[in-house]
Amino acid sequence: MRLNEWGRIVEWTWYDLPNHVANITLDIFVVMPNHFHGIIIITDTVVGAGSVGAGSVRAGSEPAPTPANTIQKRYGLPEIIRQFKTFSARRINEHRQTPGQPVWQRNYYEHIIRDDDDLNRIREYIINNPLKWESDEHYSK
Repeated sequence: MRLNEWGRIVEWTWYDLPNHVANITLDIFVVMPNHFHGIIIITDTVVGAGSVGAGSVRAGSEPAPTPANTIQKRYGLPEIIRQFKTFSARRINEHRQTPGQPVWQRNYYEHIIRDDDDLNRIREYIINNPLKWESDEHYSK
């Protein structure tokens, strides 16, 4: 896929997500002309740059919160997707001077990856998706 300006905005927004959502790691993705595929790994609560378990911070036993050791809020997938769609749509609409216009469909498809075989199958699907574009029902030259 060769991305146009809007595709580059979607790609940039994807890469920027961890700057807004502390408990994620991004995996493989592809921006298609009419949709997007990506794998988001949701991790534990984040303290500074590291990960901690739920019982790791106790009142009175840790230093006062500072930007480096403050626990950041965890987000679930619906909120992460909402942020991704909102941020990218806002930037696309600023670029094309169409504030408030819909960019994304209302819903999204999600799948919980349960093991390495599932992860590898989905990665392969994402990698090969551009090769199937010409057979997509929305394809046009």
